[in-house]
Amino acid sequence: MNLTRRTLLASAALLPVACTSLSYERGIPISQPKPLPVIRPPQLGQSWTYIKKDMFSGKTLDVITEQLTKLSPTITVDRVTASGNRLPSEIQTSWGMVATDTQWSRLLNFSPSLPLWPEQLSTAWAKQITTKYSVAGYPESRLHWQEYMSVHGWEKITVPAGEFVALRFQTLINYESDDANKVDCIRKETVWFVPQIGRWVAREASGSYQIQGQIGAVILEGSYRWELSAYQ
Repeated sequence: MNLTRRTLLASAALLPVACTSLSYERGIPISQPKPLPVIRPPQLGQSWTYIKKDMFSGKTLDVITEQLTKLSPTITVDRVTASGNRLPSEIQTSWGMVATDTQWSRLLNFSPSLPLWPEQLSTAWAKQITTKYSVAGYPESRLHWQEYMSVHGWEKITVPAGEFVALRFQTLINYESDDANKVDCIRKETVWFVPQIGRWVAREASGSYQIQGQIGAVILEGSYRWELSAYQ
């Protein structure tokens, strides 16, 4: 089954997640800005602080500050919690291309790297991407990863850091789990990306999988939302 069909089916399976989650500030559709905004280039010291919430309960799980600390030979974004605990760093091979992704329950390494946001700030842009990944600590295990990233339009959205004009895009992911018992592993992300700050102001993620041999039983994973509270 090809990626497009699988991810469309997965989206339908994930609809209960959206229906049962709490209400959050949603973007208001607007026309594409003219001229198109320019993506802020990376500079040392740039930082973004996010409030991470459980989308079912609305409970705040953490407040995480991400700071750009290295530009060469790769771009490093260090991360720390409100209590001062250091988290794994995000690594980009070039601005907007992630090689080490911290947004999962475990640290994932991609080769080749993946785009963090659309390669073109166009409402018509969409792309299917194939790569392989390994879980940090297990480099010998290279697993299949496919995703379909598509732009859904420009929106005005309000988060704790203020009101922004953002490009909303969605990523539908089908990946091979390192747990052989898990099959049809799907992840769905909706992101509000603001070019002028070089990062997203809101991001939602949910996922599902099935157990080998248990046809039809879809298991839903955690559903989370990140909102920008401060940046510089």
